[in-house]
Amino acid sequence: MHSYILPTKVCEFRYVLGSGPGGQHVNKTATTVELRVPLPKLGLPPGVMRRLLAQQSGRINKARELIVQASSHRSQLQNKEEAVRRVEKLITTAYQVPKQRQATKPTAASKRRRVDKKKRRGSVKTQRQKPSVDG
Repeated sequence: MHSYILPTKVCEFRYVLGSGPGGQHVNKTATTVELRVPLPKLGLPPGVMRRLLAQQSGRINKARELIVQASSHRSQLQNKEEAVRRVEKLITTAYQVPKQRQATKPTAASKRRRVDKKKRRGSVKTQRQKPSVDG
């Protein structure tokens, strides 16, 4: 498996005030990290770039920047490391080429079993019905 290491020189880190609970600390420290990765500067192979764009379309803006936010830790440094780890994982996933699906036909026996099962189920439902009055 290919493990990708993100060159942080090309990345842009922004620090934002965190939202949600956390007491007084959260109101005065910008611990949430927003990591912006300009994808063209990474020099990824075309296939990997295509898969990444398809898989992460919601996280990529028009300027082709992959944007990830991390705010799970109280420390800015830990959030920064978490954001970098997440981007590396996303790119590593894009390196994996999906298997091509092999088209197969159902066997004659499996078709027969399916039809038999449907017939049995139909007969059970027919037997549950009230008998008709015409007789």
